[in-house]
Amino acid sequence: VQVRRQVSRAEASAATETRRLRQRLADAEDAVEAARRTGREARSSDDARLWLLVETLAGAAQGLRRELALAPPEQRPGDAVAGTPEQGSPQPAARGDDPELLDRLLALPLVHVVVDGYNVTKSGYGELPLQMQRGRLVTGLGVLAAQTGAEVTCVFDGAERPPLMPASPRGVRVLFSASGQTADDVIRRFVAAEPRGRAVVVVSSDREVADGIRRSGAYSVAAVALLRRLGRS
Repeated sequence: VQVRRQVSRAEASAATETRRLRQRLADAEDAVEAARRTGREARSSDDARLWLLVETLAGAAQGLRRELALAPPEQRPGDAVAGTPEQGSPQPAARGDDPELLDRLLALPLVHVVVDGYNVTKSGYGELPLQMQRGRLVTGLGVLAAQTGAEVTCVFDGAERPPLMPASPRGVRVLFSASGQTADDVIRRFVAAEPRGRAVVVVSSDREVADGIRRSGAYSVAAVALLRRLGRS
């Protein structure tokens, strides 16, 4: 009888240990699978950024000279070092409110246009109610996206977020800043998220926004330039 009890206790102990080991094995398998999923998600995000950069560079190399109508320069950097006299008169640099600058930027391959929503609407049709301002701008951006193939993101300050938003036009992403954030904060995040080398155009007449995004490598265009471009669409 005592032997049987000892055998029973040993079997019970072995069964308990087996269950514990199986649970540890299952936990380890779950941890490995979670790590794999995290790795795949991170790789997918990195791959997307790399694809955008490669496509941007490839398109730029093939079409940038034609799209910007660049002529061979009359003066090379070495000429300036050698003291060669300038030929002709220099052309003024394009301003951010120049609609021709925006047209050239929209011709860049895989360009991403990020719009400071209320900064544009209040510059162009601030007399309208906010809902109509948003609708008019987003509709115009939909036409622009269809004409140029650009990726377009329009960011509004979330303090004026409506309870319901109509569907956005194809090719246009409409966002409202979260509580405690401004549209400027969201715009800076978009610029920072893009890979170096991709053309990003930020439309805003806010001097602080414009200066900040230029330091990050993005192009700055004034609200009036976009309004003039939408007026031609």
